[in-house]
Amino acid sequence: MTKKIVITGIGATSPLGGTAAESWAALLNGESGASTLDHEWVARTQLPVTFAAQAKVPSSEVLARHETKRLDPSSQFALIAGREAWADAGSPEADPERLAVDWATGIGGVWTLLDAWDTLRERGPRRVLPMTVPMLMPNGPGAAIGMDLHARAGITTVVSACASSTESLVNAYNRLQAGLADIVIAGGSEAAIHPLPIASFAAMQALSKRNDDPSTASRPYDITRDGFVLGEGAAALVVETEEHAKARGARIYAELVGGAVTSDAYHITAPDPEGSAAARAMIAAIRGAGATLSDVSHINAHATSTPVGDIAEYNALRRVFGDLLEGIPVSATKASTGHLLGGAGAIEALFTVLALADRIAPPTINLANQDPNIPLDVVTTPRALPAGDLLAISNSFGFGGHNAVVGFRSV
Repeated sequence: MTKKIVITGIGATSPLGGTAAESWAALLNGESGASTLDHEWVARTQLPVTFAAQAKVPSSEVLARHETKRLDPSSQFALIAGREAWADAGSPEADPERLAVDWATGIGGVWTLLDAWDTLRERGPRRVLPMTVPMLMPNGPGAAIGMDLHARAGITTVVSACASSTESLVNAYNRLQAGLADIVIAGGSEAAIHPLPIASFAAMQALSKRNDDPSTASRPYDITRDGFVLGEGAAALVVETEEHAKARGARIYAELVGGAVTSDAYHITAPDPEGSAAARAMIAAIRGAGATLSDVSHINAHATSTPVGDIAEYNALRRVFGDLLEGIPVSATKASTGHLLGGAGAIEALFTVLALADRIAPPTINLANQDPNIPLDVVTTPRALPAGDLLAISNSFGFGGHNAVVGFRSV
């Protein structure tokens, strides 16, 4: 028997705010989290891109000193978001053996790894910290949440580039449907605003180079878009069976109606321009929800602001929805947050949940001249969503040809 799966708690630390509520309010207000980087290493390493979307509230202002010392920034962000989501869900008295974590990251502890390498080269092996390996492990963020909340039903880590945390939500849904847990904390985090990833992404022409105007650099669907803006942070969602949520009197934000994962098998970085596998993921997610294409009321698009990526996603959307696409409002929230890589799907899923709960589609900022080859109904100012039953999907696509789509229904 298929169970109803619901969202009962949310948490975030993002370039827009230190909490989910702050991030959502700033998004609706049309703010940008991108700014010039104020670090000595920007000039020292002669980076061609000198801006990014940093977390608005430093972890040191939220966590205890011993936590920031023993956790990579990616784990710090995860712990902040996970704790907020758990508190928002009412800090349920869950059976630890029925509580799981499904977390995601695209890169993992890059700061820890590269700092340790510098220490080894400059000061020798005796100065490398003994906690280096636990801090750099990609499963470190999920483990930090799991240990904090005593989750013993399993801690899973997904690493599928920019599709990672959407895939974690799909996994959480499947875990709950299989009866392997009553509650799952799902989401993703990333902390890769470091000289090496910036230099690498810039070398492949993936980043915007609008150093003179960072706040307008991320401009999905605009004819002048020139790349994404690197972001950081985390978002967490508490996912549980409706039966378990109602038994404890929990507030329910939205129903998680499932999702799907496919792969392009096309190119390690470029998406399939035809979007066939991405389209299959969207269709499978919608059908899995027992819905039809005409039921979809809102789309939170992957929309990174790259010339190639935005058009490939449009082709996939057109392949799925045909003429129906013209009547579906589309939000591209990376225009405000930048691209959180492995954390992107989670923060965008959180925004999709709040769009349904508040019945308002968030705006896509910086769209001055829409690409005529992408004739979507893009939401550029907050737009009211209709009354009644609403279905929304959130898309994520990643290097390696990973495609993940998750669906939510209003309650």
